[in-house]
Amino acid sequence: MQPVVPSPLWPELSLTLQRFGSKWRISSSLMELSIGPPCSSSSCGMRIPRMHASWRRTKLLGVMMIVNFLIYILVEMTRSYGKWDPTKPHIPSEKFWKKPELSKAFWNRQQQHVSYIHNPLIVPTSVGTTIVSFTEATQSSSQPNYTTKTDHCKPDFTVTTQIKDYSSLPQRFKDFLLYMQCRSYPMLIDAPGVCSEAPFLLLAVKSLTPHFDRRQAIRESWGRAGILANHRVATVFLLGKTGGSDYFPNVSAMLHYEASLHGDLLQWDYRDTFFNLTLKDVLFLEWMAERCPSARFIFKGDDDVFVNTRSILSFLSGLSETKAQDLFVGDVISEARPHRDKRLKYYIPESVFVGPYPPYAGGGGYLYSADVAIRLRNISQQVLLFPIDDVYTGMCLQKLGLVPEKHQGFRTFNIEEKYRESACAYQNLVLVHPRSPQEMIKIWGWISDPGLRCQ
Repeated sequence: MQPVVPSPLWPELSLTLQRFGSKWRISSSLMELSIGPPCSSSSCGMRIPRMHASWRRTKLLGVMMIVNFLIYILVEMTRSYGKWDPTKPHIPSEKFWKKPELSKAFWNRQQQHVSYIHNPLIVPTSVGTTIVSFTEATQSSSQPNYTTKTDHCKPDFTVTTQIKDYSSLPQRFKDFLLYMQCRSYPMLIDAPGVCSEAPFLLLAVKSLTPHFDRRQAIRESWGRAGILANHRVATVFLLGKTGGSDYFPNVSAMLHYEASLHGDLLQWDYRDTFFNLTLKDVLFLEWMAERCPSARFIFKGDDDVFVNTRSILSFLSGLSETKAQDLFVGDVISEARPHRDKRLKYYIPESVFVGPYPPYAGGGGYLYSADVAIRLRNISQQVLLFPIDDVYTGMCLQKLGLVPEKHQGFRTFNIEEKYRESACAYQNLVLVHPRSPQEMIKIWGWISDPGLRCQ
């Protein structure tokens, strides 16, 4: 007879195994079990253990085990908490933010520098005992030069060494890049009386000096200033300077007569080219903020579009205050990328810009609130000029965290030919492009007819 080794989980429980004749007996301080050889009688299955201890002690042992386990957990949690010091900063193993690598494309690289300078979260970093500013770190790179209104901007010839294929670029790109840092020019013609009474809607039309017929057709149709549908409408035409270098005739005397006759021309002393339409937008926003901050809404478009001004006023009157504050609608283009074909008007070389365009409204015309206009004016100081004006406006909106909203009434790519001579086709539209001066007057007469009935 040999004793059985006690279990470590039950330190007070001793077991013994003894043989008595043909039977084996297991005995302990809690219970005793007799085990015999197999039998065939019905009474064999009736043998049960004989309990010598109460169930209370068994339950007590179980409770003690649970309590010990809970104490162990509490002790470990206390140890872990003791290792954390709330007064010391927790430094993650990997960097959350790092300075991006400079782009190889000229515009992107310059914009990275400007964005870095205007980032409110970035402060000069300390290296040893020396404070290194971003300007010092990037002193070899050219920065935007904001000239005063009385200065004549000079070309920046350093760009010729910063773009690898500068010499092979089209001349329009060379001209744009040389003067890209210039964004303030003297004003040649102003219209101080346009906003003497606060306009509900300000129509800002981009035009060229020789386009006398277009401007006059707009004045006689959709751009007529005054009261329309119980709202005050004002109109200005945005002009640069055209000269002999671009083979334009000298019409300056006629232009000054037009300005004195109508008082609605705004002209700045810069070269009026396709790539400078962006500059025209920036200069207008400055003028609007200084001379016409009382305007509530602004429509800005080209002088070859037809605009249903009544439709615009009806749309604006139905807006909620919240919707009106962040309004920017037009014919929105999304997921566009630069054209790389040199034969196209909108060609952008890879050495100048890389990446997709943000959502933007086609430059034929779009509608926005004066609140958005002020924000665009402010944020434009942090976005470098870009050769395509409507894309540039999209870049500024993106930086503001705004997305232009698509409006089905803006048809910058015309309407189906079968509807072009139908008066009712224009009744619910906002804008159609393109239209000649004669067509503008004709269509305005159609939709102004009080007898017009459309389904």
